[in-house]
Amino acid sequence: MPQPDGPEQERLATRRAELRDQHLRPADTRQQSNGRGIHHAALICSDVEQTIGFYQDLLGFPLIELVENRDYPGSTHFFFDLGNDTLLGFFDFPGLGLEQLPEGVGGVQHIAISVPPDVHAELQKKLDAAGIPYDGPPRGIPESLYLRDPDGIGIELLRDELMFFGGKWLNR
Repeated sequence: MPQPDGPEQERLATRRAELRDQHLRPADTRQQSNGRGIHHAALICSDVEQTIGFYQDLLGFPLIELVENRDYPGSTHFFFDLGNDTLLGFFDFPGLGLEQLPEGVGGVQHIAISVPPDVHAELQKKLDAAGIPYDGPPRGIPESLYLRDPDGIGIELLRDELMFFGGKWLNR
């Protein structure tokens, strides 16, 4: 992917600093969030069984519900347990002829899922054994495994704890 040139990178860095100074409040002065966390993200898949094989059988996120979509008869709505009372949901929409979309504004760039360090190491071995490509460690980001699910959805398996990013706690 093409990257901004030097002067543009400098301009963007200056703008980020301005935004940070204007909007980012110290942790001890931030208001408490109105949210309790993400209940579930709802994504679209092309094949229910293939998706179950990837998320449950390969990555180890148990399938905990599979029902008909209440908004679209014939569609399947199903959920995987990501731990910490968080779900990853999927729909299929048979008959709609949906196509895979390119990455773009308004789309999901990736979903970062926190896993314990020992699980992270085991998943990396499983991905290697299955021949599934990933990025992160080759670019000097050993805590992250960036990969694509069977439908091209970006997944990051992150060995950092929740609310820890870039070497620091975001909530402290």
